[in-house]
Amino acid sequence: MLPWSNSRATPSSQLLSFVFTFLSFLPYISWASSSTEWINYSPDGYATMTHYSLPENFIAACGCTSTSTNYPTAAMNQMAYGSSTSYGPACGQCFNITLLNSFLSNPPFYPNVTKSVVVKVTDLCPLSLSGWCNATTHGPNAGGHYLNFDLAWPSSSIPSDFFPSDESLYGYADFGVWNISYQSVSCTNWEGWNHAAALGSVANLGYSACCPDDPTGSTNNTCPSYSDDNGIPPDTQTSGFAISSSISLLPIITLAVSLLSLML
Repeated sequence: MLPWSNSRATPSSQLLSFVFTFLSFLPYISWASSSTEWINYSPDGYATMTHYSLPENFIAACGCTSTSTNYPTAAMNQMAYGSSTSYGPACGQCFNITLLNSFLSNPPFYPNVTKSVVVKVTDLCPLSLSGWCNATTHGPNAGGHYLNFDLAWPSSSIPSDFFPSDESLYGYADFGVWNISYQSVSCTNWEGWNHAAALGSVANLGYSACCPDDPTGSTNNTCPSYSDDNGIPPDTQTSGFAISSSISLLPIITLAVSLLSLML
């Protein structure tokens, strides 16, 4: 008898218990499929934006120089970034992002003053089962968008009051998630453009880094996908593992049935 079997339990209750136990393991598996593709996003559109802490002089996923952190940077959600690790086609891209309204607050907060900032993508926001970086070609994130920018903030390059709020009304100052508009722009508009040390990749990382000064989408100045080049499935999660679509689920189901028969 298996440890979780209960001799006094009815077969139906044992079955229900087993099903719940089996399903509890599914969130730890990333089901990689040959049909999974990277998100092709418009150069201009709408997205969600969150923020995260990135230490200054930290070398993020793209391998951009540490000095780039002295200027506005952001991470992009994995399936739009174009790689599940290291560098992807989004690396080095610059966007002008504008705050529209808070997403989670009730009622939504609409700022009286338009706040915008030009950011350079230097990092990857990993794919997750939930959260704001979980959009895939099969569906958007909770905000209804396929693109999420994770702004490196607080930052010495962005005013501390960049995110407006009404603490007296809502009882808190940080809304956490914003609806934004974005526009792809030349990196000549980025605050770090005139600072040579902020541009390019970390030299000693070699082929593990790719951070173009001003990528245009051309293969000559845009990063390839590290995942594609190394045979890593697009939806591989850094916190889990992927099961290739070439692996049949039949053995798993057979095992589940066998275990169930021992319980009954």
